[in-house]
Amino acid sequence: MSTPLNHRRILLKLSGEALMGTEDYGIDPKMIGRLAKEILEVVDAGVQVGVVIGGGNIFRGAGLAAAGMDRVTGDHMGMLATVMNALAMQDAIEKLGGEARTMSAIKINEVCEDFIRRRAIRHLEKGRVVLFAAGIGNPFFTTDSAAALRAVEVGADLLLKATKVDGVYTADPKRHADAERYEHLTYNQVIERRLEVMDTAAIALCRDHRLPLRIYDMTEPGNLMRIMKGDTVGTLVDAG
Repeated sequence: MSTPLNHRRILLKLSGEALMGTEDYGIDPKMIGRLAKEILEVVDAGVQVGVVIGGGNIFRGAGLAAAGMDRVTGDHMGMLATVMNALAMQDAIEKLGGEARTMSAIKINEVCEDFIRRRAIRHLEKGRVVLFAAGIGNPFFTTDSAAALRAVEVGADLLLKATKVDGVYTADPKRHADAERYEHLTYNQVIERRLEVMDTAAIALCRDHRLPLRIYDMTEPGNLMRIMKGDTVGTLVDAG
């Protein structure tokens, strides 16, 4: 399907916390429904969409390890949490009339497909939303790294990280009223200034493959479509 928009195929990274909405834990049906609707709007406009969702609303491997659990065990629990979130998003998309497929980096065939790159690309070409679950299938790697890796693997032309702030700032805007927002950064600037955009491995992967990254506010309805239309929303990170 041809598209008049600026992007043909994107990878959207959502945090698990994003699904909580106003809840303290788990998934807020209203929030996941709104996100699913926004995703389908850009799919209907002709954009192919892959999604990676974190698991922090259920379990976070690093947090469990900090509390004394074996890190590998904690990360495996975190991977399973991302599968749960992906299945919830798949259900929300299908309830709105869209098509979605969950593909897991760990074998869990009774509930979803294994991640196979060529099959994932075929799903995208058919207009299905592909939800990449279980990170990269290995401990010690974040879902940020998984998002960057999957974006490169399927040939996305933009990686989007949806957050609760409208871009990258010089400091935490909630704690520092004088913090300034960056409209544009290079990969090396993000790494050298230690800006909390994504983990360093994910930024380095984007840099090595010249994959542009945009950080934007997902709490503002319509932002995803605005980005697809070429509007300047949030902060762009690229080679400069």
